[in-house]
Amino acid sequence: MKHHKYLIVGGGMTADSALHGIRQIDPDGTIAMICEELHSPYDRPPLTKSLWKGAKFESIWRSKRDLDVAVHIGKKIVNLDPTKKTATDNVGNIYTYEKLLLATGGLVRRLPNVDANIIYYRTVDDYQKLRELCEQGSNFVVIGCGFIGSEIAAALAMNNKHVTMIFPEKSISARVYPQALSEYLNSYYREKDVTIHAADRVKAIRKEGAKISVITENGIEIAADGIVAGLGIQPNTDLAKQAGLAVDNGILVDEWLRTSNPDIYAAGDVANFYSPLLEKRIRVEHEDNANIMGEMAGKNMAGQSNPYHYHPYFYSDLFDLGYEAIGELDASLDIIEDWKEPFRKGVIYYLRNGQVRGVLLWNTWGQLEAATQLIAEKAQHTHATLSGRISD
Repeated sequence: MKHHKYLIVGGGMTADSALHGIRQIDPDGTIAMICEELHSPYDRPPLTKSLWKGAKFESIWRSKRDLDVAVHIGKKIVNLDPTKKTATDNVGNIYTYEKLLLATGGLVRRLPNVDANIIYYRTVDDYQKLRELCEQGSNFVVIGCGFIGSEIAAALAMNNKHVTMIFPEKSISARVYPQALSEYLNSYYREKDVTIHAADRVKAIRKEGAKISVITENGIEIAADGIVAGLGIQPNTDLAKQAGLAVDNGILVDEWLRTSNPDIYAAGDVANFYSPLLEKRIRVEHEDNANIMGEMAGKNMAGQSNPYHYHPYFYSDLFDLGYEAIGELDASLDIIEDWKEPFRKGVIYYLRNGQVRGVLLWNTWGQLEAATQLIAEKAQHTHATLSGRISD
């Protein structure tokens, strides 16, 4: 039985940020991190972005230098006993703790019945597997049109691969972007030689020898040297449920990031927290949230009492288009578009009952603070009051 003052379950960006947060407050308390992956912490966004644009592979690794942390890679905590303050891993090791952080992230969504030969893109191992396939083949199928799907399709196309996208929506990220922008992205991707099969789904995957084909519900057959799926994640709450913690679309935490057990914290993709900005509970699956929330959880575990009132932003890169955004981006809201150049540069506002709930800064940079303030004001707005309100 191994005792540590702090025990971190998870080995991603959130976990790494928590390590640094703890050490800022407590330089000496013993820390152990249990990481299911066979790698120490790394940055995840480069897997669909900079690594496909010439960044060095070594640049993704996050530094644990001088943190004095016991890192157990390739181990999974399978049992958590909050009463005894013990955690047991998949090979029977038992760890005791004073404070524990659940940074368990998410589990990739998978297609039913057609799982074989698909890379459900999320980890560095997935990146390396896809890179290896790229050295051998040129035809790739990307399933999904959300963050991962749209970014990896662009990354592969920029590396001179022929890409076919398949997704059930009528256009790329139709649930997020206003209709005209979403439809523009279909044509924009086609201009980049990406084949789009919208309003379609994968029905089967056929493998004959070394040849793989994807068959869609609309009867289209596509030869593929590699198949990548970006279908989103589900919060990994299994351990929290087993331990009897409160769970509802993630692990419920209070403003200090404590779960329903005050000695167990949660942060990152898996944590469901209250956003004062939006005045409701949310769960955020992006880098900014992982870094800021992880660090604050670490500090609070080490004795501080910092309320997490921060609202994280998110961003994406799609060929030579890109954006930063904050708040609720939901195509079903009332939308006001303020374009400097249609579909190339502008600001999109998402409103409910006349109040701005989200802001999409499309190829518009350095304006996150202004966008956040606009949401926080909770004022009534129209197209006239928002026209030219934010610009770089």
